[in-house]
Amino acid sequence: MATKIAIFASGSGSNFQAIQEAIERGELDAKVEVVVTDRPNAFVVTRAENFGIPVHTFTAKTYESKEAYETEIVTLLRDKNVEWIVLAGYMRLIGDTLLSSYTNRIVNIHPSLLPSFPGKDAIGQALAHGVKVTGVTVHLVDEGMDTGPILAQAAVEVVDGNREETETRIHALEHELYTKTLKQLFEK
Repeated sequence: MATKIAIFASGSGSNFQAIQEAIERGELDAKVEVVVTDRPNAFVVTRAENFGIPVHTFTAKTYESKEAYETEIVTLLRDKNVEWIVLAGYMRLIGDTLLSSYTNRIVNIHPSLLPSFPGKDAIGQALAHGVKVTGVTVHLVDEGMDTGPILAQAAVEVVDGNREETETRIHALEHELYTKTLKQLFEK
């Protein structure tokens, strides 16, 4: 039985697309029930529509509180019987309402070898520090920023001073590692 998931994304949605393509190839026994975004103009909306997957936009500033914002999201997810939340470039911290509703069932991917370079622009942070190796981390989400239990990591060599090539390598690794890790999680 396919695991029912929701993808949360704020940007282009390349990780969403990699996951959906793995599902369609039969490599991941899951079904994306909904894509949740906080940015109505994010390219992930177009990608999801191309796959025929419903998209719901929730703009936090239109709610009186983070709790109200997340309560509405939880209602949607429960209506769709979502079992796991998969964060794929979602640029908001997950709050107590979502965390308590999906305890140990929210997973994130981050473009660094955590605990190094948490938060925004991890690739830029790595380049600024002159590291020779960086990578990708898949982890469960807790109340902190990129602090949850690590599920998987993979390293990639930094191309000296070449952000574009380093990003390309990291994104390719993200697409591979995320799908592989989700498969392991969902088969448990």
